[in-house]
Amino acid sequence: MTDDTTPAKPEEKSFFERAQDAIESAVESTVEAVKEHPAAAAAIAAGATAAVAGAAFGISKLLDDDDDKKA
Repeated sequence: MTDDTTPAKPEEKSFFERAQDAIESAVESTVEAVKEHPAAAAAIAAGATAAVAGAAFGISKLLDDDDDKKA
């Protein structure tokens, strides 16, 4: 008879548990990097924001052009 209440061995972790561990590790690493290099982190965040804004603007222009062609 087996005991279902025993914790899983590391090699028996589910995909979800392994993914959760990887995400937690990545978050911890990111927080440490931001603490060590706040100016670089701010520059990266600003660049990423500008890239997303530029992509959104470009998409909106493309969609506007499609609407103009249909009308």
